[in-house]
Amino acid sequence: MFNTEVFQITLLSLQISCLATLISLVIGLPIGTWLALSDFRGRAFLLSLINTGMGLPPVVVGLFVAMMLWRSGPLGSFNLIYTPTAIVIAQVIIAAPVVSGLTTAALQSLDPRLRLQILGLGASRVQVVWELWREARLPLLAALMAGFGAVISEIGASMMVGGNIRYQTRVLTTAIVLETSKGNFEMASGLAILLLVITFLINWALTHFQQKGIRP
Repeated sequence: MFNTEVFQITLLSLQISCLATLISLVIGLPIGTWLALSDFRGRAFLLSLINTGMGLPPVVVGLFVAMMLWRSGPLGSFNLIYTPTAIVIAQVIIAAPVVSGLTTAALQSLDPRLRLQILGLGASRVQVVWELWREARLPLLAALMAGFGAVISEIGASMMVGGNIRYQTRVLTTAIVLETSKGNFEMASGLAILLLVITFLINWALTHFQQKGIRP
């Protein structure tokens, strides 16, 4: 089972999911922080959008991205449909609201007096945000793990915008669906176990980092 093609599929899955998670973190962390620390008209509406996005069906995301990237769509001239980049775009749309929402919740759970204490010490706005991130590092890492979990296991959007093309856009989840449709349950089961092991190892490493220095 563990041949060159399986290795290529696994590597592509990791590349796409890790890149999508990183981009989601770059987008979601500032947005979540802004929503948690700001008070403005329309904030509740934006939070509702973020919370809705956390449960957005992947097939809906796949449909939207496919329409945007299709040759007759607004972004069709970039020729991104059925490429790894298209899968990354779809996965970012799926994961970014998860990171944003959990970041907002993590920072809002902190004692409001902490921010005032940091400001009272003469910290700049950037320093305040950094210290709040440090204080909320455990739930923020949980947000990172949730974002990664949302993309590594995603299938609907990846199939729709990636096309499950052999040696190009086939990832572990789409390969599992393909092998199952062919009745090759042994191969499908092996790929599923591989996906579970990879997901566990990455989350185990993140959990170890999250709990480092923490004592019960």
